[in-house]
Amino acid sequence: MTYHPKSDFMRVMIERGFLADCTDYQGLDEALVKGTVPGYIGFDATAKSLHVGSLIQIMMLRWLQKTGHKPITLMGGGTTKVGDPSFRADERPLLTTEQIDDNIAGIKKVFAKYIDYAEGPSGALMLNNAEWLDGLNYLDFLRDIGRHFSVNRMLSFESVKSRLDREQSLSFLEFNYMILQAYDFLELNRRYGCLLQMGGSDQWGNIVNGIDLTRRVLDQEIYGLTSPLLTTSDGKKMGKSQNGAIWLNEDMLSPYEFWQFWRNTTDADVGRFLKLYTELPVDECDRLGALEGSEINAAKIILANEVTALCHGRAAAEAAEATAREVFEKGGVGEDLPTLTLGADELGEGISLAQLVVRSGLAKSGKDGKRLIAEGGLKVNDETCTDAGRMFTAADFDPPVKLSAGKKRHALVELG
Repeated sequence: MTYHPKSDFMRVMIERGFLADCTDYQGLDEALVKGTVPGYIGFDATAKSLHVGSLIQIMMLRWLQKTGHKPITLMGGGTTKVGDPSFRADERPLLTTEQIDDNIAGIKKVFAKYIDYAEGPSGALMLNNAEWLDGLNYLDFLRDIGRHFSVNRMLSFESVKSRLDREQSLSFLEFNYMILQAYDFLELNRRYGCLLQMGGSDQWGNIVNGIDLTRRVLDQEIYGLTSPLLTTSDGKKMGKSQNGAIWLNEDMLSPYEFWQFWRNTTDADVGRFLKLYTELPVDECDRLGALEGSEINAAKIILANEVTALCHGRAAAEAAEATAREVFEKGGVGEDLPTLTLGADELGEGISLAQLVVRSGLAKSGKDGKRLIAEGGLKVNDETCTDAGRMFTAADFDPPVKLSAGKKRHALVELG
């Protein structure tokens, strides 16, 4: 990539590793220099929170605003009713309007941490594509918009082709998704002067469709920019961990567990993640990422602190670091550890260690829990215990019991 940008936004995208592809580097760069560029990313409301896999897109919108432009967060209240088939092996489950609205309310809490929605030239907009999709007249839409789409070309997109060869066929409902997403870009340009759509590189085909449609219908010059699809250096998809998704809402994942996810980053990913997920200067990210041996652990703590501070506030990051230090270095019990509170009624005459391990989230099933215990991977109050049938009664939980699976995963169990 030899293009030398004039605009701050494009320089940040290139220097920090956000840029995979762009439909017109020079045209977008010149538009960014000329004035305030409104740019959007769409987020379907399939859960009550976004997870770490969406954080690269949120950071792109944050940088767009920090460099003087106008971010638009587009909630897919309409498109979620269809479901994006891109690179999926099966059809998404259909959600009710109430479920979608509930999910949107949860997702909005995330954006407020990263983006400023105050009025002004670069004040962000929170929009919902149900605003224009819900009231569409099917015949009018087919005639005015559908005629601009070639089915032959749509079938050539990799995201569609990957489904055509599978057992789970691509439904006509899903096939319409790319037309609806293209129409979003056209409506955002018409209503809000939006000039830029961003997304992961799996959205390239959808973004190009929107640009083509807007050029044909409105004769407007608009742009697309994609970020790389991130995997960790060991090939895992970003945003997932051993225990499931790393959610951005604290009511779905505690700030401590969020902090731990970043603290456990593989050595090879530290420099790259510092550039993408924090706002530390690029030189400092490179310096920290190049550290080796035990020194790289200090860089991982900086990464965890900076990412957690952006998502949950500086106080939560400091509390998480203090808890980790208490748990790891001193073998103590940190106040911020994930906690399972048992009621006296559910405790009955006692509860087995295997049940506690599952209930506390340290194992996915009784089978996993028993294997973890049998292999000596579980500690109770910092002492290895290999008896899965060990029973705990009310008296055992004063003070709370600390469970540890390996060196990095811990939980407290207390009586309510």
